[in-house]
Amino acid sequence: QVIKCKAAVLWEANKPFSIEEVEVAPPKQHEVRIKIMATGICRSDDHVITGELVMPFPIILGHEAAGVVESVGQGVTSVKPGDKVIPLFIPQCGECKSCLNTKGNLCRKNDIGAHSGLMPDGTSRFTCKGKAVHHFLGTSTFTEYTVVHESAVAKIDSAAPLEKVCLIGCGFSTGYGAALQTAKVEPGSTCAVFGLGGVGLSVIIGCKVAGASRIIAVDINSDKFAKAKELGATDCINPKDFNKPIHEVLMEMTDASVDYSFEVIGRTDTMTAALSCCQYNYGVSVIVGVPPAAQKVTFDPMLLFTGRTWKGCVFGGWKSKDAVPKLVADYMKKKFVLDPLITHTLPWTKINEGFDLLRTGK
Repeated sequence: QVIKCKAAVLWEANKPFSIEEVEVAPPKQHEVRIKIMATGICRSDDHVITGELVMPFPIILGHEAAGVVESVGQGVTSVKPGDKVIPLFIPQCGECKSCLNTKGNLCRKNDIGAHSGLMPDGTSRFTCKGKAVHHFLGTSTFTEYTVVHESAVAKIDSAAPLEKVCLIGCGFSTGYGAALQTAKVEPGSTCAVFGLGGVGLSVIIGCKVAGASRIIAVDINSDKFAKAKELGATDCINPKDFNKPIHEVLMEMTDASVDYSFEVIGRTDTMTAALSCCQYNYGVSVIVGVPPAAQKVTFDPMLLFTGRTWKGCVFGGWKSKDAVPKLVADYMKKKFVLDPLITHTLPWTKINEGFDLLRTGK
């Protein structure tokens, strides 16, 4: 059966979302249709609105969510109707080079590089006013119902509160994994985190769980410092308070350098600052924020020649289908908190107000 429901459709860049009635086609072979119960707003969604992340229009955005399986297509074995699930914007097909390698997590079936805005078979499951509407990262969660490929959905604990664990679909896992999986932060180390949005705060949680002894939080919005300290930051600094480059400030604070640095903003200048402030020989700097389209980084190669490691990570380095159920289980065992990451809870028809809150740093 085709389901008619409400969705927030983005018809073109730099315009508000429009709440529309859409038709959601039934799942095809190896596909799953999900009733979305809760979704988070992420800066990556906003990058599409502003044109920094180029995607085809019209599109249904959203990629950080939790819901309940409504129906499954032929051949689906990992979930069944009624299961609580989290859609995965990084799928895990289990067959490509990245999936088969223990070190990899960026499944080749992802839609981050291709930006096709379509299901793996090259078609859409959404129609609005007679027009096909594009999918976003194979998830599209700003809708009451969505369709995902079986490789892009994880079954989770039926007791999990969906309005909290939806954050494990992107923001929390991305930051937490950047510290634990990608950087592999060690006990007693010093870390610097640039950018204190939901993902940056999740990096702080990860650094603390890993046993870092000093976690320096960096943001130009000092209103974010109280929350950062609550979650484990030992120092908070605002680059606007200094007349010198922020990497120099950090080096003075830490006897020449930090062990690990994280750029969780998506700006090229802060990426090079984060690289510069980490230890010249064994420091590790991780790019977590989505880089802006059509921008290049210029830096002194001596920064790397002496031994620093510069790396990136998508979805915190986690193999999505394997890791998400375990992260939900860890949350249920109180290994980490999610409540402080939730600033507002809105009815989803107020999605445009939600994005205004994001843009004003609230």
